[in-house]
This record gives sequence, C-alpha cells and structure tokens, in this order.
Amino acid sequence: MSATLPQPPPLAAPLQGKFVTGSTLKHVLNMTAAGSVGLIAIFAVDLLNLFYISLLGQKELAAAVGYAGTLLFFVLSAGIGLAIAVSAVTSRALGQGDRERAKSLAGASLVLMVSSMTVVAAVAFPFLDTLLRLLGATGVTAELALRFSRIVMPSAPLLGAGMCLGALLRALGDGKRSMYVTLGAAAATAVLDPLLIFGLGLGLDGAAIATVLARFVMLGIGLYGLLRVHKLFAWPSGAVLRSTFKPFFAIGLPSVLTQIATPVGNSFVTAAIAPYGDDAVGGWAVVGRIIPVAFAALFALSAAVGPILGQNLGAKRYDRLQSTMRDALKVVVFYVLAVWLLMGLCSTLIASVFGAVGQGRVVIVFFCVFVAGSYVFNGAVYVANAAFNNLGYVLYSTALNWGRATLGVVPFIWLGGHYFGIKGVLAGYGLGVVLFGVVGIWGCFKVLAQIERKAAA
Repeated sequence: MSATLPQPPPLAAPLQGKFVTGSTLKHVLNMTAAGSVGLIAIFAVDLLNLFYISLLGQKELAAAVGYAGTLLFFVLSAGIGLAIAVSAVTSRALGQGDRERAKSLAGASLVLMVSSMTVVAAVAFPFLDTLLRLLGATGVTAELALRFSRIVMPSAPLLGAGMCLGALLRALGDGKRSMYVTLGAAAATAVLDPLLIFGLGLGLDGAAIATVLARFVMLGIGLYGLLRVHKLFAWPSGAVLRSTFKPFFAIGLPSVLTQIATPVGNSFVTAAIAPYGDDAVGGWAVVGRIIPVAFAALFALSAAVGPILGQNLGAKRYDRLQSTMRDALKVVVFYVLAVWLLMGLCSTLIASVFGAVGQGRVVIVFFCVFVAGSYVFNGAVYVANAAFNNLGYVLYSTALNWGRATLGVVPFIWLGGHYFGIKGVLAGYGLGVVLFGVVGIWGCFKVLAQIERKAAA
C-alpha cells in the first residue's frame, strides 16, 4: 500500500489575496477608512504645528513654513511615487499566492526605496537656498525656511523607509497596521511639537526636530508590523536586487514624475500668490495644511485602490477591476460634497483660528467657500492615477498629472490673477482640474476595457 504524502498547509488568507473575493465596495471603504485615520492624524498634527508657529507672533514664520512645506513636498512626492511601485509589484505576487517571491520583493523594495530617497536628499540639499528663492522666498522669510529645510531634509531616507513599510502592509491587506505607521508618527509629533517649540523654547527649529523624530517612530512601527507580525521580509541577495530593479523603477520612476507634478503645480500657485505679500503666502500655507486634513480620505482612497487592483490583476479577476473603480468614484463624490459643505460653513472660523488677516484671510475664506468643491475632479484624477500605476499604464498617469499641473494650472492662474487678483489665482487653480478629472476617468475605463479584451483573446 502506497503511503500518502503530507500536504503543505495552505497559505494564510492575506497571502492568497485578501481582495480577490468579497465586496469590492467593502474593501474600498475599509482600506480607505483605515488609511484616512492615519493620514488625518498626521496632517492634523501638521496643521496644529502651523498653529503653534502662528502663536509665536512673527508672520515671517508662517510664510517660511509655507515655502519650506512646498519644497519638502517634492521629497514626499518622490516617496509616494516609489511607494506606488512597492505596492504594485508586491500586491501582484500576493494575488498569485507566491509568498516567497513576495518576501523577496518586500526586502528588495525597502533597499531600493531607502537608497533612492538618500540620493534625492543628497542632490537637493546643496540647492535648498536657490530652490526656496525660486519659489519667491526673500529676506528673513527665506532664511527661516532654509533653516527649517536643512533640519528636515536629511531625514528623507527615514521617511522613505516608513512609507515603504506602510505600502507593504497595505499590499498585504493589513490596513489597520498600515494606519498605525502614520498614526504613530502623528502621535509622536503631537507630543513633541509643543514640548520642543514652547517647552524648550526652540521655536521653528523645534518644529523641524519634532518632524525628524516622528519619522523614527514611523519606521519602528512599520518594521514591527512587517517583520514580527507578518514575517514578510527576506534580505535580498544581489541577484534579487538586480531582478527587482527593472520592474521597480519601471513603475517607480514614472510614478515619481507623476507625483512631483503636484508640488510643481503648487509651486506655480505659491509663486503667483507671493507678490501679494507674506500675509497672502501665510494664508496659502494654512490652505496647504487644510487640504490634506480635509481631503485625507481622497489620498487614502488612491493608496487603497492600488493594492485591490493589483491583487485582482494578479489573480486575473478582471470583472472586479471595473467594480473597484466604480465604487471608488462613488466614495469620491459623496465625500467631497460633504467636506465642501462643512468647509464653506466654517470658512471664517478657520481664518480666525489661525489669526489670518488681510489677503491671508481672503485666501482661506475664498478657498473654503468656492475652490474646495473642485476636489471632486482632483479625486477623480487620484483614482485614475492609482489605476494606471497598478495596471501597468504608468505613463498615462504621468501625462495626466503633468497636464493637470501645467496646462491645468499655469494659464488658469495667470488669467485669473490678471483679471481678478488673488481670488482669480485661486479660482484658476480650482477650475483647471475639471477637464483633467473627466479625461482621467474616461481613459481609465478605456484601459480596463482593453485589459478585458486582451484577456478574452
């Protein structure tokens, strides 16, 4: 009688593709909700940080944070773009149920992410002063912005590592622990900001140091989730790094270009607002902190959609790709309309809380009442970008975002500013995205149809 060979135990459910079964709307909502909590926390603390700075009573400080934030957002955008590559390559392996390959990809992705962010920081650091002045910073404001940037910029590799770990946890379907990565960083900043700014009297330097220390916390929480909880990590050999390099950067570099388009567009707006004075730039800095808090769910949604699409693509569940996109768009519309109503009702209160006066108050109130509604179309762009990046059409995403950041910003803010002043600049910023939101969604569903036709053939 022949002996029966023992069968290996089945893979844990998350490693077989958590998103390939069940309601796509439920997956979209659960992952978006988990991501939103962490993002809202970290952006809210960033907003609180600006509030603390405003209490110091020097208007140049708020403007300096605005300029530095615009510049540092380029680095953050590079990290976001590379994190998209991390999620895309790993989620496909998970959708196929290949644990060992997923572990190797996780290790290689972390090495490539940290190396890339180190290069970005090293290249940018010597030119910080020049870059800030190109944005329109002058005098004392430029000096303060430079000091802040010089403290924060060297921590870019820490930021990259934390973002990579969060992306890997999302690729696994562990939205909760991915949320803990950003939530932990936000909690650390909330404690350290008042302690360093007021308790130790470090002012602006204290805010910068708190940002750096929070990134260490982000790294620690992410490592615990990936290594201790999921054990999804294998230190990559040279061969694994070489084999991962091409697919990683084939997605990562266009994704970085896509993400950098957003701060490029914002820098055009900052430069257009700069002639109206430090009050106006300070108001725009407040708006720059309000946007991530108010629309955190849109950013979380774009990050949540990627792994869901990636796993279903890996599992060849093409029917679920379209339903995921439709569900994501429903979330965009209902969420933005609710937030826009709330912001409009609270516009003057927000301006008063931050002590905004003159043109700064005009910027905040006008954005909340009129421009915030355009984020329906921004949300459409984010969702379309997530689809393009994770379905292998990264250049479409790059073209869409750069079109939005240039053709959708420069002529609109120039015409608006020329005819209607600072309100015209803001209105142009909002109106320019409408066409690109519509084009992005149209292109996205065309791509999904094309994928289905190829699969059928």
